[in-house]
Amino acid sequence: MCFSPEPVSVLFKLYCLTVMTLVAAAYTVALRYTRTVSSDLYFSTTAVCLTEVIKLFLSIGMLARETGNFSRLRNTIVDQVIRSPKELLKLSVPSVVYAIQNNMAFIGLSNLDAAVYQVTYQLKIPCTAMCTVLMLNRSLSRLQWFSVFMLCVGVTLVQWTPAEASKVQVEQNPFIGFMAIAVAVLCSGFAGVYFEKVLKSSDTSLWVRNLQMYLSGIAITLVGVFMNDGPQIMEKGFFFGYTPWVVFVVFLSSVGGLYTSIVVKYTDNIMKGFSAAAAIVLSTVASVTLFGLQITATFAGGTLLVCVSIYLYGLPKQDTSKVTKVDSNCESKQKLITV
Repeated sequence: MCFSPEPVSVLFKLYCLTVMTLVAAAYTVALRYTRTVSSDLYFSTTAVCLTEVIKLFLSIGMLARETGNFSRLRNTIVDQVIRSPKELLKLSVPSVVYAIQNNMAFIGLSNLDAAVYQVTYQLKIPCTAMCTVLMLNRSLSRLQWFSVFMLCVGVTLVQWTPAEASKVQVEQNPFIGFMAIAVAVLCSGFAGVYFEKVLKSSDTSLWVRNLQMYLSGIAITLVGVFMNDGPQIMEKGFFFGYTPWVVFVVFLSSVGGLYTSIVVKYTDNIMKGFSAAAAIVLSTVASVTLFGLQITATFAGGTLLVCVSIYLYGLPKQDTSKVTKVDSNCESKQKLITV
């Protein structure tokens, strides 16, 4: 298959990475707050489902802007979404995996200290790198692999805080939390790389791909809502425990999901992981005030390692020999067809 990535400016990539980093930092702090401070704990499954619904409508809005008018929007949705069951099925794979990941993240945050959660969750970075190598046939240089593991060490140091420094008001089960994060790590690596492969293997609009994924995501998360919390929701209501902070968390998750798909489209999943690491540094700084965490020498050292690892990963030039050969073959075939 002949494929060339869409050209975008470095400034645009930096903008997307910056916004995603800021949103992820705010999301982590706000989510932790809602799961540990609120007296009437809301159902995490409903929050995940609402996030998918909001992302669907936001994607429709972006597709409407891209197509230019309602007629083209309707035709695009009918032709590429409604009448393309195979594509819907293809995008249902990451939908299922992302739904599992999101719910596992909620369970992990509810059963682990914030520091332990962040440290354990960073295993998704080497997991994503491994999936990238195996599923996309890419190769990382030794320096890039070194930077990936340096990033993990840096994030670990950033989050290395005493257990008593965190103000937790709910009962937790560390074993359940750890197992939930382990599943989330595997899901994150696989689903992210799978979605990147689908996005970059065709010229289909990013927003069409999002629609295909979010439609199946809504169906899957609705099933999860009623399987996990059905009786309680029937008794207390779908929006039980919702506060302005919970609404804010859902909004951040929705916006962050859209920017994540943009970053995956125009960079890669490993860069997404580095952006998430930078967000952890920011969220930890914010947690100093909100959760009583204390900045130590290990935090300063970890922050330095995170910054250096991001710099080192961007130094090596990617090996584009395979892509160049494919593109040159495509050009030669096009010239023959033209002749």
